[in-house]
Amino acid sequence: MSQIFHRSTNTISRLSIYGAVFVLAGAAWTGAEIQRSGYVTNQGDAREQAVPFSHQHHVAGLGLDCRYCHTSVETSGFAGIPPTRTCIGCHSQIWADAPMLEPVRESWRSGKSLVWTRVHDLPDFAYFDHSIHVAKGVGCTTCHGPVDQMALTWQASSLQMEWCLECHRAPEKFLRPKAEVFSVKWEPPSKGKPVEFDKQKYEDQLALGLALKTKYNVRPKADLTSCSTCHR
Repeated sequence: MSQIFHRSTNTISRLSIYGAVFVLAGAAWTGAEIQRSGYVTNQGDAREQAVPFSHQHHVAGLGLDCRYCHTSVETSGFAGIPPTRTCIGCHSQIWADAPMLEPVRESWRSGKSLVWTRVHDLPDFAYFDHSIHVAKGVGCTTCHGPVDQMALTWQASSLQMEWCLECHRAPEKFLRPKAEVFSVKWEPPSKGKPVEFDKQKYEDQLALGLALKTKYNVRPKADLTSCSTCHR
């Protein structure tokens, strides 16, 4: 009986199987990279707002504290969006006739709130409380990035679950003294730039973080990474 398939068929079959494995692995890797990209997560994107508010000008230029506008950040799950009266408190005197600020003046006259677009907008299924993070020594810039350098506010982080878990698995890498939570100039301790905390000087972020973790009674890793911590 004559051979049905050419003897090269075995080689072609093996190459096809191996090739399919590499193609599938490549497709999975490509999909994962796309899922993490700014195209999907909006990381790095500046959102259009009712008024082009510049954190760079107000924070770095004028030295305003985060809490001047985000009044509830220490006591509430929501940092708070400033009402028009906060803006008009200054802008009834400064740049009072600037065309760019007409939406603010119109909001003040009409009593209708400005519609701001949230930049760091978590999914509805993810629970996040600003106040507890502030109380445990997580700085504003840790999540929101260098806001003092943002002429227009952009999303500094991916906001994906793996980004949250990076901190929840090892919070000591990110904690800072409570007195520095709202500081945009904070730098982790390093050789030559030690940080003093509780009458001790630390030259390493990990050592400082572990001390802060104990001092601020940060919950155990098992609790921080439990599904119910964020998904309620």
